[in-house]
Amino acid sequence: MDHDPAVTHTWVLHPDIKSNNDRRLPEPALAEAVALAEALPGLEVKGETIVRLPKAHSGMLFGKGKIQELHDLFDQHEIDLVLIDGPVTPVQQRNLEKAWGVKLLDRTGLILEIFSDRARTSEGVLQVEMAALSYQRTRLVRAWTHLERQRGGLGFVGGPGETQIESDRRAIDDQLVRLRRKLSKVVKTRALHRDARAKVPFPIVALVGYTNAGKSTLFNRLTGADVFAKDMLFATLDPTMRAVELPDGPQVILSDTVGFISDLPTELVASFRATLEEVLAADLIVHVRDISHEGSEEQAADVRTILTSLGVGEGAKQLEVWNKIDLLEPDAQDAVLARAARNDDVLALSSVTGAGIPEFIAAVEAALEGEIIEETLVLPYSDGKKRAWLFERSLVEAERQGEQGFELDLRWKAKHRAQFYAL
Repeated sequence: MDHDPAVTHTWVLHPDIKSNNDRRLPEPALAEAVALAEALPGLEVKGETIVRLPKAHSGMLFGKGKIQELHDLFDQHEIDLVLIDGPVTPVQQRNLEKAWGVKLLDRTGLILEIFSDRARTSEGVLQVEMAALSYQRTRLVRAWTHLERQRGGLGFVGGPGETQIESDRRAIDDQLVRLRRKLSKVVKTRALHRDARAKVPFPIVALVGYTNAGKSTLFNRLTGADVFAKDMLFATLDPTMRAVELPDGPQVILSDTVGFISDLPTELVASFRATLEEVLAADLIVHVRDISHEGSEEQAADVRTILTSLGVGEGAKQLEVWNKIDLLEPDAQDAVLARAARNDDVLALSSVTGAGIPEFIAAVEAALEGEIIEETLVLPYSDGKKRAWLFERSLVEAERQGEQGFELDLRWKAKHRAQFYAL
C-alpha cells in the first residue's frame, strides 16, 4: 500500500548492549529516542523496538538472525528510515542499509538533523553546519562506492592522484575553515555584548537543564516573553535573554539556553561552546529538572557532566529547580515537596500552574544578594549626587581624593551595585 511521499515512515531501535558499562535504562531511553524522532518534521514513527544484545557485532551491530527478523518487520510496515538510538560506525551503517534496503540514522545524526531544522539565528545556523560537517567527515570512511575512485594526473607521470575520499575530506576541511572564520566574528560580537552588560552589571541568571525540562515555560512565566515552548525535545535551540525586575531585589538578566541531552554529540558540544559560554558568565546557574520524569536522576547527572566539561566548577553559585510537580500524583507530589524543603538549594515548583514561583523568586534574590562585593571605585568630582547616594546607604568603607576624582572603597551587594549603575 502506497503512503504519502512527504511522510517518512520510521522505526526506532534502541540497542540494549550488556557489555556497555554506561547503559541507560532501555525503556526511558527508547521513549526519549521516539520523542527525538517525533521532534523532526516529516517523520512518522510506525514502531519501536528494544534489541537486547550481549555485545555489538563489529560489522553489522546486530546478529544475522536479528537482522533478518528486523528486515521482515520493516518490509511489512513499509519503513523508509530506521533510527538507531546509539552510535553506529560508517561500516555498520553501510551494511545495515544494504541488508534492510532503508536509510539509517544513528543518534548523533538525528540530533544534528533536529538542530539543523531548529536553528534560527546566524550563530545557531553556523554552529549546526560546523557540527554537521565534522560529523560527515567521520562518515567518509568507505561509506559510498564512488569514494573508491581515483583522479589521476596528466599523462603517465602524474601518479595515482588523490582518491575521491581525500578530495571530499579536503573540501569539508576547507568549508570548516570558512565557517570558523564566520563564527569567530559572531563570537566577537557576542563578547562585545557581554562586555557591554558588564559595564551595567545586572546579575545574569542562566537557566540550564535537560531538554524538555520546562526551561522555556519557566522563562516565559518570569519574563512575560513569548519564547517558543512545547512538550518537545529541543523546542528551544537559540539562546534568549530578557531583563527581569525582581520584586525585592535587583534587575537581573535571565538567559534561556539550549537543552542538554545524554550522549550529546561531541561535535555539537564543541560548536555550541560559544553559546554556552553565557553559562560561564552567569552570576547564578539555575538547573531546571523535570522531576516527573522517571529518569530525572540520570538526566541531572548528564547535565552536571556537560556543565563540568564546559568549565563550570563546584564553586559556581547554583540553584536546583524540580519542575513539573503538577504532573505528579498527590502522594508523590507531597514527597517531592518534603524532600525539596530539606535542601536549601532546591526548589519544587510548576512553571505551568505557578505553584512555588514566589518561593523560587525569593531564593534567586537571596542567592544574588548574599555575596558582599568589595571594590574600589573612582568617581569624578562632578558626580556628587552618586557619591551622596553611596554614603546615604553606608556603602563606603574609606574615601580618598585622587587625580581623577574621589577614590571610594566600597562594600556592597549585587542589588546595590546594579541600582548604582542604573542611576
